[in-house]
Amino acid sequence: MKIKQQKQVKSYLIEEFGPNKGNEIFDKQEKELYKIIKKTKDKTENQMKTLIQTILPRIALYKVLLNEEFSKEDVYQYMRKYMIDKIAAKKHASTAKMELVPGFYKIYSFIFLKIMRTTDLQENTQSYGKDYYDVTITKCLWHTACKENGCEELCHLFCDVDDVTYGGLKKIGFTRTKTLGYGGDCCNFHFFKK
Repeated sequence: MKIKQQKQVKSYLIEEFGPNKGNEIFDKQEKELYKIIKKTKDKTENQMKTLIQTILPRIALYKVLLNEEFSKEDVYQYMRKYMIDKIAAKKHASTAKMELVPGFYKIYSFIFLKIMRTTDLQENTQSYGKDYYDVTITKCLWHTACKENGCEELCHLFCDVDDVTYGGLKKIGFTRTKTLGYGGDCCNFHFFKK
């Protein structure tokens, strides 16, 4: 099975630690990833696809870095750099580019809400009006995966990726006052037309 994110993980590790150490950590991360995938049970096909392609490679990286000679704070900073500077920055740039499409707000809100209504990656409720839409998530695959793999603190970074992805856009505003990852009872996404 080809896991696209692995190429990005390897590139980041080599950039951060040099070829020798980077490849050594990557080999450990890949072994850890397949171990985690093997023990992941009771998920739908769609959930497994998202776990394998998006969530579990980052959890495996975090777990392997914790077993290296780094402090827990250094590990968190390495993960933050990867998830915010690499993942989130790319997602933000992609979303900002889409804003150039005429009628972007209407199109994006329609698609976002439709995906949230039909996905099994979260449990959520929605409300919306002409110039806003709210999604309240009470169960989230990212949060569940971090809990199941004993690294709830890593979920903070998954939440922070949203802040970067949707922050500073020209046509859509984004706020949120709590998340499951930060210990809230839900993630209360609020999007509004600018």
